[in-house]
Amino acid sequence: MPPTVSTEPNQGRNQGSSPGLSAYADVTASETSLRRFLHGLPGVDQVGAEARAAQLGTRSIKTTAKAHALDLAIRMVDLTTLEGQDTPGKVRALANKALRPDPSDPTCPSVAAVCVYGDMVGEVKSVVGDRVNVAAVATAFPSGRAAMDIKLADTRDAVEAGADEIDMVIDRGAFLAGHYLQVFEEIVAVREACQRPDGTHAHLKVIMETGELQTYDNVRRASWLSMLAGGDFIKTSTGKVQPAATLPVTLIMLEAVRDFREATGVQIGVKPAGGIRTAKDAIKYLVMVNEVAGTDWLTPDWFRFGASTLLNELLMQRTKLATGRYSGPDYFTLD
Repeated sequence: MPPTVSTEPNQGRNQGSSPGLSAYADVTASETSLRRFLHGLPGVDQVGAEARAAQLGTRSIKTTAKAHALDLAIRMVDLTTLEGQDTPGKVRALANKALRPDPSDPTCPSVAAVCVYGDMVGEVKSVVGDRVNVAAVATAFPSGRAAMDIKLADTRDAVEAGADEIDMVIDRGAFLAGHYLQVFEEIVAVREACQRPDGTHAHLKVIMETGELQTYDNVRRASWLSMLAGGDFIKTSTGKVQPAATLPVTLIMLEAVRDFREATGVQIGVKPAGGIRTAKDAIKYLVMVNEVAGTDWLTPDWFRFGASTLLNELLMQRTKLATGRYSGPDYFTLD
C-alpha cells in the first residue's frame, strides 16, 4: 500500500484542494517522479486477484435482501446509448425510461444518470431536468485520438449544454508508451474544462479502457494516475472494446479507491461499464463493493453501472420478486 498521508477524511467530492492530495505534488511534478511512484505501487498477484474475484462471485444473498439489492442496482445504472444512429426521439424515450423505468410501478426508483454523446445532452435535459443526472462522453470518445484543443472543446460544449457529468477517455497509446505525465496533464486540463461559471464543476469520470491496458499492474497504475489528476470516478471501459468490465479488474479498481482514500482522505467512485447484462452479475459486483471497498461505496454517488441492457433484466427480476411471475423481455421497452 502507498504511504499513508495524515489528513482529516474528506466527506465530499474531490475538489482538488485536499491536503492529502497536496502531499503528492512532488510525485506529479515530473515524468521521472510520477513513473517512480506508479511503478513503486505493489504489483498485482494475477492468480490471487482472479481467485478472489471468482470466490466473491459465488456469494449469495438472502431473498429478503435481494429486493433492496435490485433497487440499489437500478439506482446505480447510467442508462447509456452511444450509437451513431441515436436520434433525438430515441434519446428522449430513453430519458423518460430513466425517470420511470417501470411505469406500472411508481415505487420503482429512477436510474442515476443517462449517458449520451455531447450533442444529445440538451435532449435528455429537456426531459429529466434535475431529477436524473445527464452524463456526456467527451475527449474524442471512444478512441481518445484527437488534438488536445478538440478534446477540451468537446468537454466545454457538453458542460455548457447542461451535462452534470463528463465521461472522458485517457490516451491509452500515451499511457502504454510510458508517457504518464502527458496523460496526467490531459486529465487535469479536462477537469478544468468541466468548470462552470458558478465555480462548481461537472463530475469527471475517467475511462481507462482496461481491455487495452494489457496487465492488472497497468490497471492499478492507471487508477492511481487518474485519481491523482482529479478524476471523481474511475471507469473501466467505453463498452466499445472487449474485454470490457470484469470482476477481477473491478476488484483492482476498488482496492485502489479504498487505498487512495486511506492515503489522502479523498473518496473516488468506481464505474464498471460494458458487458454487465444480468441481475445476477450486478449483485456480484455489489457484493464485491461491500467486501473490498466497504459500505461507503454502496451508493450511486460512489458506484455506477454503465449499461444499456442491464436495466430491463433488473426490472424483470424485480417484477418476479414482487409478483411471483416472470415477465418476458418484451414487457419493458427496449433500450
